[in-house]
Amino acid sequence: MNAEGQRLVVISNRVAVPKARGAAGAQGGLAGALNSALGERGGVWFGWSGEVDDDPADNVHLHRAEDVTTATIDLTTRELGEYYNGYANETLWPLFHYRIDLARFEQRTGEGYERVNERFATSVMPLIDADDLVWVHDYHLIPLGDRLRERGAKNRIGFFLHTPWPPTRLLTSLPYHERLVRTMLAYDLIGFQTREWLSSFVHYCETELGASVDKCTGTIRFEGREVIARAYPIGIDWDHFQAQGETGEARQAEQRLLASTRHRTGMIGVDRLDYSKGLPERIDGIGRFFDQHPDRTRDLVFIQIAPPSREDVKSYQQIRQVLEQKTGQINGARSEVDIVPIRYVNRGYSHAELYGFFRAAKIGLVTPLRDGMNLVAKEYVAAQDPENPGVLILSEFAGSALQLGCEDDDGTARGAVLVNPHSPDAVASAIARALDMPLEERKSRYEAMIGTVRDDNVQAWTARFCDDLAAD
Repeated sequence: MNAEGQRLVVISNRVAVPKARGAAGAQGGLAGALNSALGERGGVWFGWSGEVDDDPADNVHLHRAEDVTTATIDLTTRELGEYYNGYANETLWPLFHYRIDLARFEQRTGEGYERVNERFATSVMPLIDADDLVWVHDYHLIPLGDRLRERGAKNRIGFFLHTPWPPTRLLTSLPYHERLVRTMLAYDLIGFQTREWLSSFVHYCETELGASVDKCTGTIRFEGREVIARAYPIGIDWDHFQAQGETGEARQAEQRLLASTRHRTGMIGVDRLDYSKGLPERIDGIGRFFDQHPDRTRDLVFIQIAPPSREDVKSYQQIRQVLEQKTGQINGARSEVDIVPIRYVNRGYSHAELYGFFRAAKIGLVTPLRDGMNLVAKEYVAAQDPENPGVLILSEFAGSALQLGCEDDDGTARGAVLVNPHSPDAVASAIARALDMPLEERKSRYEAMIGTVRDDNVQAWTARFCDDLAAD
């Protein structure tokens, strides 16, 4: 069966209504694609409203705009603390990003996570018709498919994980890890960002559950069920992002950055304020570059845009303090009365403004310690002038490195300059290389990336997943 003939029910932690499509950040592209798919196929997008109500009475709030229906529920203060701030963001998020040192394993928050998934299932079930495709998103809602099955859902149900999936030996540190993964096998289709995360999941199913796996087809057989697991690298909303680049807002942002850098090369990083993004390590690498090339403070200025996120979680408060301290130390040592080497901006910008900033910056620095994909890397490439493109420095541990870091048949590196973000010397060396890279090489590297950024876009990703989910 083709997915175009079926309604689509999208379920995620938060819901993006159509009017939010132009909001800053990588999720804007995903929200636009899912809203577009819902508009074409019909259906509903269900999730948390973002509101807290300690007497929610399980009311579902329905809203319709631009032919898309959204349905939301409120969470209680306790649910927000246990499910969202607790288990999702203090247990699963750090564990899935290989930061077991930051993961907290609390039975109370785990039980809260289970209860909210039960509430989601109970609330969304009356909205699901018998022939609907159901698409569940991300680590907040791993058990949801199993809870829908318990309530009688026989639909084709898919799940996509937007984060990495950890190696088996890391995952087994999670209490009740087997119970969590068993719930995933209630889905018909499971999607991962890269083959690496897919392989880690398959390895767990084989070694810990004793499941039978056909690696050619991605079929996992376990206790009478067959599940398909595959890699679906997500892309940006190319057309929407390019349209943003045509706006006066984008052109003004580009000119603002160019004028303010005073003929210095602008280098930019845009990341949520999150420890997975490797921001302190990035600043260490920049500091090492200036230590090795003290005369180049007049050649380079780094702009770090880092909107705050999850400010109620202690580890995020700490990362902000560390980042501000490291930035201040470098600026204190390297600034002149007319020059500051690092500009740290703790706020967000619109997609149009980011397009302008990316186009003005001749180096993009995207160096997460671990990332599911990192669409900022693709947005940076999409914003470049083909006749005078900038250089993308990209962590080898970002999911997008598999698409954007490439070699010719003779072994010549093309695409992004890949770097180990844990090494200050490697980051410093990559910055020096990018700063002095000749135009011919910059164009060659850009041309190696732009095709996949343009063609492997978020609409193609949505269509591939939904078509595979609909297939019997």
